[in-house]
Amino acid sequence: MIGLGTLINVLAILAGATLGVLLGNRIKASARDIVTDALGLVTLLIGAFSVVALTDAELLAVLSGGAAVLIVLAALVVGGLIGNYLEIETRIENLGERLKHRFAGKSSSSTRFVEGFVSASLVFAVGPLAILGSLSDGLGRGIDQLVLKSTLDFFASIAFAASLGWGVAFSALIVGVYQGLFTLIGFFLGEVLSLAAISILNAVGGLLLIGVGIRLLRLRQIPVADLLPALILAPAFLYVATVWF
Repeated sequence: MIGLGTLINVLAILAGATLGVLLGNRIKASARDIVTDALGLVTLLIGAFSVVALTDAELLAVLSGGAAVLIVLAALVVGGLIGNYLEIETRIENLGERLKHRFAGKSSSSTRFVEGFVSASLVFAVGPLAILGSLSDGLGRGIDQLVLKSTLDFFASIAFAASLGWGVAFSALIVGVYQGLFTLIGFFLGEVLSLAAISILNAVGGLLLIGVGIRLLRLRQIPVADLLPALILAPAFLYVATVWF
């Protein structure tokens, strides 16, 4: 069934977040901070592995490494300007605030809830498995990648929710919409996306994950959500570059 992989992923996040919240009340604040720092470091690692997609043979076969980097830069800059104009980060944070007031109650920490919602949404949605797994599901090639991602997200959501609370559970909404979109793209247009386009998607996604890791480590609040349009622009710029140059 098309979309089954994303459904499993959503349920895994909900289950993990619920377990994490139950465990979180038993963990002191300093320990929860350590968990968040560990998640930040691992997110940086996953992002770094994803950026290595810039060296994929399929991508280098159509563009030099330097040209691919320029395409990624252009996608991030233009995508960031578009995202800033559309206020994507602000809208996601506002959604988190509304969800907090609706479901978490006024006694909950607003900052903690919203940060859990935004950070978990970005980590669970932006990674390469989210894109590749959803495309594979849409193409009817199986849900193995999304099952693997669901397992990883289950344990990650436990750690996130233990530190950041119920906001993590609501990230399942974003994951459902985002992966559902890529599943539809795979169903209708998947054969159009080349291996090179998927590689550059992974590279951009990896850089966005690094931005999320920097946020989790509290080094700088990079507005990663505003950069999300780069995921659409990168394969488009790649197509233009290969046709014109």
